[in-house]
Parts: sequence; structure tokens; C-alpha cells
Amino acid sequence: MPTVKQLFRRKPVPEMSAESGADTGGSELARSIGLFQLSMFGVGATIGTGIFFVLSQAVPVAGPAVIISFVIAGTVAGLTAVCYAELASAVPVSGSSYSYAYATLGELPAVGVAACLLLEYGVSAAAVAVGWSEYINALVDNLFGVALPDSLSQAPEQGGVFNLPAVLLVLLCTLLLIRGTSESAKTNAIMVLIKITVLLMFIVIGIGGWNSANLEPFAPFGLAGITSAAGIIFFSYIGLDAVSTAGEEVKDPRRTLPLAILIALVVVTTLYIAVSVVAVAAQKYTDFEGQEAGLAAILEDVTGSSWPGTVLAAGAVISIFSVTLVVIYGQTRILFAMSRDGMLPELFHKVNPRTLTPVPNTIIVAVVIALLAGLIPINFLAEMTSIGTLVAFLVVSIGVMVLRRTHPELPRGFKVPFYPVTPVLSIAGSLWIILDLRAVTIWVFLIWVSVALVWYFLYGFKHSHLGRHEHVGLIHD
Repeated sequence: MPTVKQLFRRKPVPEMSAESGADTGGSELARSIGLFQLSMFGVGATIGTGIFFVLSQAVPVAGPAVIISFVIAGTVAGLTAVCYAELASAVPVSGSSYSYAYATLGELPAVGVAACLLLEYGVSAAAVAVGWSEYINALVDNLFGVALPDSLSQAPEQGGVFNLPAVLLVLLCTLLLIRGTSESAKTNAIMVLIKITVLLMFIVIGIGGWNSANLEPFAPFGLAGITSAAGIIFFSYIGLDAVSTAGEEVKDPRRTLPLAILIALVVVTTLYIAVSVVAVAAQKYTDFEGQEAGLAAILEDVTGSSWPGTVLAAGAVISIFSVTLVVIYGQTRILFAMSRDGMLPELFHKVNPRTLTPVPNTIIVAVVIALLAGLIPINFLAEMTSIGTLVAFLVVSIGVMVLRRTHPELPRGFKVPFYPVTPVLSIAGSLWIILDLRAVTIWVFLIWVSVALVWYFLYGFKHSHLGRHEHVGLIHD
């Protein structure tokens, strides 16, 4: 039986940095991503369908004070983002929170975090692909009056046979990722700029419908409504951590990683707050409940025309494509880091010598996600991504404090301001939202993590590269 010391053995940060070539400029993967492209990774993974549709859920709960809810949710996300920024600059490797947990908390907690990341990235990729299928179908119907039959656009449980558009989206993203990281980053940057333009269009046109009377009463449901809406809105900020999965493909990672996280945070928060202000000023808060495609409906009222609905549907289609691309990318890099550590078979660590991308890893991830997206309605699994993400956030905030104590000498391109208050508040914010989730979600999550730990005891512990080092040390002794 493994000892407690073995279960919580930590991977030395200098060894991680050496593997990734953080200080030498070398890496098993191609270092081709600059600051702008990496910032767009963060924005692309965060701005999904959430902002296009979350107002219809949040405004009926908070009223016009939903503006404050966006600020609160952005603050909680921001607290975690700055924790990610410090760890990314101190441990600039692939693997995101998995690698940070390995360096600060130990091997067993790292595997538990990896299970969380599989939910956040793998399952959410399938969920958003299903969403993309709905919007692409609606857009094609609006433009050409043609729609795919339910048999080819719904999962079996929903009366269909196979969700073809969802699978095609995963295929397109996979082809881009196999082609090369640089090409994927450029494509993502273009799509992100388009969806930012769509949101700016909403702000500029929507402000023409400003009516101060719509802002009264400002907080009809009091503080309870504001905080409840903040919990709903928080999930529109998930995705900022995707930046940290690119640690080994970034130029000058100790500087670029934290800067990209902070830039993405500022861009996303500014856009979200501006959109919410314009939306509640242009439409009475009582009209949001049950409203589908709320932003489109507001612009149609302001302009008296139906074209905004088509434009915003196109924006949602591009938005989801961008999210899916970055999320699949993030999943493959986490599995890449785990395989290098011996937690998964070596196949996930193999890199194509020409493109310097983990091709077998990417294909396996794509097949699994495509099957989920094509055959299963993802509603409940989408909720599971939330708790996986929040637990990963918790670990990162704890990791900042542990690394400050165990490795104060490490070079850091960024340091969390107001330490230790900031990580403590980040932990409190994540716990607050977790406790607001349904009990069944928490129980299923615990079962899922237990399955991952069984895998660790059956495979990971025996194949751990750290364990091999220990064994060699015992032989030498």
C-alpha cells in the first residue's frame, strides 16, 4: 500500500520548468503564441453563449441591479484570475491547475484536480457543440429557409438519431488543432474579434433605446436577488483559466501568461458590464423573463427591424466555434502534461515531429467529445462543468499560498496584490457558489472524482515518473 508521503509527493518546480523549457526557450511543443493571440484565447474561451442569453435568467432575479451582480461575479472571477496569473508566471507549463496542484499539494490531489478539468474542458466542449448545432440550424433557417431534420440535429433521447452539426464542429476544431497551434490561435483571434464587434454593435445601437425609467426600481428584489443573480452570471466568466493550459507554447511565458490572463479579464468584464447596463436601460426588467435571444429582441425593438436577430445569431455561432476550439485545445494539453508525468499512457504525450502538436491525443479527445455531442443531451453534464471548474479555482487559490511558503525564491512575472487577502477571498467566493449548487450535482461530482482516484491507484501510482525516481533513489541508497 502506498504511504501518505508517497500519495502527496510534489513534483519539483525546477523540474517542471526544465521540462517545459520555460527559461531556455525550448519545449516539446512549438512556442508560437504571442501576447495578443493568448489574450484572445482567454476572451474566446470565456465569451460563449452566456452573455447572449444569461440576462433572461439573471434580470428577473435581480432587476436592473443585475449590473451590480455582473460586478460581483466579475470580482470573484477576477480574484481567481490573479491567482492563476501568479501561478502561471511561477510554473509556466502545460496542464493548468493539474500542474499547479502537483507542484503545491501533491500527486493525489493533482489527480483529483485533473478529474475536475476533464469535466470543465471535455464535457463542456460537448455541451457547447450541442448548443452550436441549435444556433447554426436557426441561422441557416433564417437566411435560407432550410433546416436540418430533427433526426440529424438532435440526440436519440430528444427524438433524433445523431447530432450531425455538433460532430462537424468538433471535427473542424480538431483539424485546425492538428494542423498547428499557430494556425489555431490565429483563427481563434479572428473569431474573437468578430464576436467582440457583435457585442459592441449591441452596445452602440442599444444605447439609442436608453430610458432611465427602466432603471427604476433599481433593486426590486434586494440584496438577496443581487447575490443570487451573481451566482447565475458567474458561469459566464468561466474560461479565463484556458490561458494557463498554453504554458509551453507561449513566447516568454513568465511575462506573457499573467499579462494575457489580466487582459482577458479586463476585456470580458468591461464588455459584460456595458452590455448589461445598455440592456436593462433599453428594456423594462419585467420583460426579460422567458425571453429567448434577449439581446436580439432588444435591438429589434430599438431599430424596428428583424436584422439584429440574424446578426446576433451569427455572433453566437462564431462565439461557440471559438469556445469549442479553445476548450478542446486546453483538454489535450492537460492530458499531455498528465501523460508526461506517467498518470496516463504514453500515447497522450506523443508529438508530431512536423507540426509539434500532440496528434494522437487530439484525435482521441475529439472522438470522445464527438460521441458525447452526437448522442447525448448534455444539460446535466453542462451543470457538472461548473462544479469541476470551481474546485479547480479553489485549488489554484490555495496553491498560491502554498507556493509562496515553499518556494518564495521562485521568479514570478506577476504577484497577487493584497496577499493573502486576495486568495482567501477567492476561496470564499468559490465555496459560496459551490454551496449554492444542487445536492445531486455535488454527489455525482464526488462519484466522478472517486472514479479518477481509482484510476490513480490502479495505474497512475505505479507509472508515476516521480515514483520511478524514488525507486531509483532507493536502489542507489
